[in-house]
Amino acid sequence: MAGEGEKKPVLRMVQADAADEGCVTFVLHDEDHTLGNSLRYMIMKNVDVDFCGYTITHPSETKINFRIQTRGGVPATEPLRRGLNELNDVCQHVLNTFQARVNEFKERQEQPME
Repeated sequence: MAGEGEKKPVLRMVQADAADEGCVTFVLHDEDHTLGNSLRYMIMKNVDVDFCGYTITHPSETKINFRIQTRGGVPATEPLRRGLNELNDVCQHVLNTFQARVNEFKERQEQPME
């Protein structure tokens, strides 16, 4: 347990077999379905991934168990990192598009009526 003022780890790896880097469960703290389902979708698009899923152990806990199994000797950390980066890019695109439309709307509102 983290002491007062001590930071709790955000991500922890749990491997059933220490030799198999392609089959890992990641525990993500302070997360829920919002990240879990989006990240699962992004990771499943990767051709090296055999399985990707997540569970929330209990509704009162703010952590998810995120399981990735890969093929071809690819370490599970690679699709996780790639999925997080791709999800970040998608979110940034949505944010930029939204902000551009808000700015366009505000400019139209400021133009005088003829």
